[in-house]
Amino acid sequence: MAMGSVFNQETRTGAFFMATLLIWVFSVLWEILINKRKELFPIVLGFIFYQSANWVIPKLLRNRDPLFVNTCVSLLHSSTTSASVLFILVNQSMISNGVNVNQMFEHSQLVEHTWPWAFTALCFSCGYFAYDQLDMLLNRLYSGWIPSILLHHFLLLICFTLALYRNVAINYLILTLICELHSVFLHLRKVRRMAGFRDCNGSIFVKVEWVLNWATFVLARVVSHILITVKLIRDASKFDKGGVELPLALFGMAGMNLLNTFLGIDLFKAYRREMNPQRSRQNHHD
Repeated sequence: MAMGSVFNQETRTGAFFMATLLIWVFSVLWEILINKRKELFPIVLGFIFYQSANWVIPKLLRNRDPLFVNTCVSLLHSSTTSASVLFILVNQSMISNGVNVNQMFEHSQLVEHTWPWAFTALCFSCGYFAYDQLDMLLNRLYSGWIPSILLHHFLLLICFTLALYRNVAINYLILTLICELHSVFLHLRKVRRMAGFRDCNGSIFVKVEWVLNWATFVLARVVSHILITVKLIRDASKFDKGGVELPLALFGMAGMNLLNTFLGIDLFKAYRREMNPQRSRQNHHD
């Protein structure tokens, strides 16, 4: 009876997020087709690209497990996005040659201007989150009444899409995507374990992987998001009074920092289990 209740609740949860995704799709297509916002078309291209990867990966790797395929596509996204963000930042710093690079991070630059390729990169990443939301819903790759991953994608799609529609704070959102550097090693570890390489306590590769995992977690995720939050608070008076940009940005960063806290706890537990496999199995048996 209890299991049936949980299943029904998860079904209603899936229906809710599917409905919101369909509304989002209608909104994007309306902007592109009716309002002639052709610059938003990379959202569609991003969706097609990652969905195509979802179809190709099972054939290449001969593994049709939906979770494995989803994780591989997520690894592709984090790699592509982190490379794009680094390219955008380096390119902008080169364009600013001879000028104080700190001007790149002034309020007007982050909110009112858009660095070259930043708009397209954000659109493409938006297409990925739509694909990933759909894939998880269709294959039920979530659990719980309020799945954090579905909620995460739902909030990101709202924030990213509103910014793209209004063409504001694009550079701020590009900076938040620096965390994808850490996601590369998160997904890499997950793919490795799903491929069967679990008990690798003595492996140099695994040790290096964990060093990079922790380094990017601290620098690309925790520190970068805290700095962005501090920057928002310091520049609060520079935002338009009565506008939605500042409240939405602060709410989004508060959620990001909270998720980072939970992710750090889970990461530490996973590290202890993997570095002490015998103790982990003993505790499991006990």
